[in-house]
Amino acid sequence: MRLIGMLDSPYVRRVAIALRLLDLPFTHESVSVFRTFDQFRAINPVVKAPSLVCDNGVVLMDSTLIIDYAETLAGRSLMPAGLADRQHALRTIGLALAACEKVVQNVYEHNLRPEAKQHEPWLERIDGQRAAAFELLEQEIARMPVPADARALDQAGLTAAVVWTFTQAMLPGKVDPARHPALAAFTSAVERFAPFQDLPHA
Repeated sequence: MRLIGMLDSPYVRRVAIALRLLDLPFTHESVSVFRTFDQFRAINPVVKAPSLVCDNGVVLMDSTLIIDYAETLAGRSLMPAGLADRQHALRTIGLALAACEKVVQNVYEHNLRPEAKQHEPWLERIDGQRAAAFELLEQEIARMPVPADARALDQAGLTAAVVWTFTQAMLPGKVDPARHPALAAFTSAVERFAPFQDLPHA
């Protein structure tokens, strides 16, 4: 399998680490949807990262859908089996991905849109949604024990950690670790695990 996309994308990195945790062999191709648009389009005309080129040539998109396929291929899941635990994991993943979406929107608005065309009420709305998502995500992560090693990490913890690292890199000073101590401590711990070290945000 070939994973297409840059590891500075939290969605690409989420998939890469999940594939590693599932012990699925893959090659990673650092192709940018911006700097190498035409190269990406030759692989996937939709130009969406991450893209996974399966061994039979089928191209899959969207990190959640790719991980679903990977878990089926591996014959095991990074999600808990029990209903209550699974519900908590799904809520945590949803909050992490919602927070991530707002961080990405914020980065695009400030880095790609000319200041004269920025709409302040829209920016305030994004900031409010991002703050709410991180506040609720902090509450969920505070309920989770820090895993002893990578094998004990589930999709929820993986996703939350990847999103927190991305946020701190892309919006420094905007989401205060002091107000999210559980999330900051959890991420600090799991970023030391080998799959995270081998596949760093870059």
